Amino acid sequence: MTILEAITLILINGVAWLFFHFTISAMCFYIPLRFFLKDIPFLRIAKWEKQGNIWHQLFRVKTWKQHLMDGSKIVKKSYNKSHLHGNAVEQLTEFAAETKRAELTHWLLMVPAPLFFLWNPEWAAWINVAYAIIANVPFIVTQRYNRARIERLLQRVKEKVSR
Repeated sequence: MTILEAITLILINGVAWLFFHFTISAMCFYIPLRFFLKDIPFLRIAKWEKQGNIWHQLFRVKTWKQHLMDGSKIVKKSYNKSHLHGNAVEQLTEFAAETKRAELTHWLLMVPAPLFFLWNPEWAAWINVAYAIIANVPFIVTQRYNRARIERLLQRVKEKVSR
């Protein structure tokens, strides 16, 4: 492979990833919030996650999550998940729902990775698969960790209100 071919391949892959990132993110942005207010089995926090603590035990998520970029820095109309917007039931419920939206977005952003085998040599396609995983799994882990914490807090607030 010549330098020109390598540069061309890098540009094609970069443009393809930009297209997928913007298209999938936009599609997820327009899914109504009421969809994420439902109990979605795929996005439900499992018992084995130990209320989100497993993510810190395995990956020390608390030490690096603040360095991840929040999508609201790119799309100003989107929900800023970098901090709580209050501790009322409605605000916590919305925050938890928005973590589901973000998690689903990052799962879907990995789906196009196999398409890169169509126009790349095998080694370059595997680099793109690795990119998809490395670029999205930290966000998924963070959303699951945060949602478990929000759901715990939400449960405590609901119990306090019902007294």
